Amino acid sequence: MEKVYLGKIVSTHGIKGELKIKSNFPYKEKAFKIGNHLIIDNKKYEIKTYRVHKQFDMVTLDEYHDINEVLFLLKKSVYIEKEDLSLDKNQVLDEELMTYQVLTTEGKRGIIKEIFFASPTNKIMRVELEDEILVPLNSPLVKIDVDKKEIIIDAMLEM
Repeated sequence: MEKVYLGKIVSTHGIKGELKIKSNFPYKEKAFKIGNHLIIDNKKYEIKTYRVHKQFDMVTLDEYHDINEVLFLLKKSVYIEKEDLSLDKNQVLDEELMTYQVLTTEGKRGIIKEIFFASPTNKIMRVELEDEILVPLNSPLVKIDVDKKEIIIDAMLEM
């Protein structure tokens, strides 16, 4: 069973046991489906309801109907089993991207050292070629080849 990190439970909402999850997970529509199972402290919980409220993902869990019943889950990390995500062929998790080979159009090879958010919508790769460079992941100059497990960076980014 391979677990994928979704986010963290930051608080409750209302009195009916709804949980606020802070998450930067890119494929929320696949993860937070009603009926999917979230893993918290290595125990599975079924999602009964889901909605988005401001920047939070709000869930209620099957068998919990009251705020007092879910207080033990506060500040816990939330995971999902990778096979429950049913990702499309071109949807790649950051953990998988870290294993991809980085190539430039000039023929340089490198590796990804880190992937992080520079802002809520801009993901950055820290790539080690001859020097270390920062590359926006959503740039039109970056091509991801899922079949070959390669990331091709246009040489124009390197200076």
